[in-house]
Amino acid sequence: MLLRMNIKPVILGNMTPDGKTIIEALMASTDVPYAVVLLTPDDEGFKAGSDSDKRFRARQNVVLEMGMFLTKLGRERVAILHKGNLELPSDINGLIYIPFENSIQETKNKLAASLQKAGFYIDIEHLQAE
Repeated sequence: MLLRMNIKPVILGNMTPDGKTIIEALMASTDVPYAVVLLTPDDEGFKAGSDSDKRFRARQNVVLEMGMFLTKLGRERVAILHKGNLELPSDINGLIYIPFENSIQETKNKLAASLQKAGFYIDIEHLQAE
Protein backbone atom coordinates (compact mmCIF):
# COMPACT_ATOMS: atom_id res chain seq x y z
CA MET A 1 0.00 0.00 0.00
CA LEU A 2 2.81 2.44 0.83
CA LEU A 3 4.56 1.62 -2.44
CA ARG A 4 1.37 2.60 -4.29
CA MET A 5 1.63 5.94 -2.49
CA ASN A 6 5.21 6.26 -3.85
CA ILE A 7 6.66 5.72 -0.39
CA LYS A 8 9.43 3.16 0.00
CA PRO A 9 8.93 1.49 3.38
CA VAL A 10 11.69 0.19 5.61
CA ILE A 11 10.28 -3.02 7.09
CA LEU A 12 11.85 -3.74 10.45
CA GLY A 13 11.16 -7.48 10.22
CA ASN A 14 13.14 -7.66 6.96
CA MET A 15 16.22 -5.90 8.29
CA THR A 16 19.36 -7.92 8.79
CA PRO A 17 20.76 -7.11 12.22
CA ASP A 18 24.47 -7.46 11.18
CA GLY A 19 25.34 -8.72 14.65
CA LYS A 20 23.20 -6.09 16.35
CA THR A 21 20.35 -6.73 18.71
CA ILE A 22 16.88 -5.92 17.39
CA ILE A 23 16.84 -2.81 19.62
CA GLU A 24 20.14 -1.61 18.10
CA ALA A 25 18.81 -2.30 14.60
CA LEU A 26 15.63 -0.40 15.45
CA MET A 27 17.56 2.58 16.79
CA ALA A 28 19.58 2.65 13.57
CA SER A 29 16.36 2.61 11.56
CA THR A 30 14.74 5.53 13.36
CA ASP A 31 16.35 7.95 10.92
CA VAL A 32 13.08 7.97 9.00
CA PRO A 33 10.50 10.75 8.60
CA TYR A 34 7.45 8.68 9.58
CA ALA A 35 6.55 5.30 11.09
CA VAL A 36 3.57 3.04 10.48
CA VAL A 37 3.04 0.51 13.26
CA LEU A 38 0.81 -2.51 12.74
CA LEU A 39 -0.88 -3.80 15.90
CA THR A 40 -2.58 -7.17 15.44
CA PRO A 41 -4.24 -9.44 18.04
CA ASP A 42 -1.38 -11.94 18.31
CA ASP A 43 -1.37 -12.35 22.11
CA GLU A 44 -3.97 -12.71 24.84
CA GLY A 45 -3.75 -11.14 28.25
CA PHE A 46 -5.60 -10.85 31.53
CA LYS A 47 -5.65 -8.30 34.29
CA ALA A 48 -4.08 -9.70 37.43
CA GLY A 49 -6.64 -11.69 39.40
CA SER A 50 -9.21 -11.69 36.60
CA ASP A 51 -8.55 -14.54 34.22
CA SER A 52 -12.11 -14.33 32.89
CA ASP A 53 -11.47 -10.92 31.32
CA LYS A 54 -9.33 -12.09 28.40
CA ARG A 55 -8.27 -9.35 25.96
CA PHE A 56 -6.42 -9.55 22.69
CA ARG A 57 -3.14 -7.63 22.61
CA ALA A 58 -0.38 -6.84 20.19
CA ARG A 59 2.97 -8.53 20.70
CA GLN A 60 4.85 -6.76 23.46
CA ASN A 61 7.93 -6.22 21.28
CA VAL A 62 5.73 -4.32 18.79
CA VAL A 63 4.39 -2.14 21.62
CA LEU A 64 7.98 -1.42 22.69
CA GLU A 65 9.01 -0.57 19.12
CA MET A 66 5.95 1.69 18.79
CA GLY A 67 7.03 3.53 21.93
CA MET A 68 10.53 3.97 20.58
CA PHE A 69 9.21 5.52 17.36
CA LEU A 70 6.81 7.75 19.30
CA THR A 71 9.72 8.98 21.40
CA LYS A 72 12.02 9.52 18.41
CA LEU A 73 9.55 10.96 15.86
CA GLY A 74 6.70 12.39 17.94
CA ARG A 75 3.06 11.36 17.81
CA GLU A 76 2.33 13.39 14.66
CA ARG A 77 4.73 11.18 12.68
CA VAL A 78 3.58 7.75 13.84
CA ALA A 79 0.41 6.08 12.55
CA ILE A 80 -0.82 3.06 14.46
CA LEU A 81 -2.92 0.65 12.42
CA HIS A 82 -4.80 -1.79 14.63
CA LYS A 83 -6.86 -4.80 13.73
CA GLY A 84 -10.17 -5.55 15.39
CA ASN A 85 -11.04 -5.35 19.05
CA LEU A 86 -7.55 -5.01 20.40
CA GLU A 87 -6.50 -3.73 23.81
CA LEU A 88 -4.56 -0.56 23.07
CA PRO A 89 -1.80 0.66 25.35
CA SER A 90 -3.12 3.03 28.00
CA ASP A 91 -1.95 6.57 28.70
CA ILE A 92 -1.15 7.41 25.09
CA ASN A 93 -4.15 9.46 24.02
CA GLY A 94 -3.90 11.78 21.06
CA LEU A 95 -2.16 9.24 18.86
CA ILE A 96 -3.12 8.51 15.29
CA TYR A 97 -4.99 5.22 15.65
CA ILE A 98 -6.41 3.81 12.42
CA PRO A 99 -8.61 0.74 12.95
CA PHE A 100 -9.39 -1.99 10.44
CA GLU A 101 -11.33 -5.25 10.59
CA ASN A 102 -10.44 -7.50 7.67
CA SER A 103 -7.88 -5.89 5.38
CA ILE A 104 -5.18 -3.32 5.90
CA GLN A 105 -6.49 -1.71 2.70
CA GLU A 106 -9.33 -0.34 4.85
CA THR A 107 -6.80 2.12 6.31
CA LYS A 108 -5.51 3.66 3.08
CA ASN A 109 -7.56 6.88 3.09
CA LYS A 110 -6.88 7.77 6.72
CA LEU A 111 -3.24 6.76 6.44
CA ALA A 112 -2.84 8.85 3.27
CA ALA A 113 -4.40 11.85 5.04
CA SER A 114 -2.04 11.41 7.99
CA LEU A 115 0.96 11.16 5.68
CA GLN A 116 -0.15 14.29 3.83
CA LYS A 117 -0.45 16.15 7.12
CA ALA A 118 3.13 15.10 7.90
CA GLY A 119 4.34 16.63 4.62
CA PHE A 120 4.27 13.70 2.20
CA TYR A 121 2.85 14.20 -1.28
CA ILE A 122 0.08 11.65 -1.82
CA ASP A 123 -1.94 11.63 -5.04
CA ILE A 124 -5.36 11.00 -3.48
CA GLU A 125 -7.13 10.75 -6.84
CA HIS A 126 -4.71 8.05 -8.00
CA LEU A 127 -5.15 6.25 -4.69
CA GLN A 128 -8.96 6.39 -4.98
CA ALA A 129 -8.83 4.94 -8.50
CA GLU A 130 -7.32 1.70 -7.19
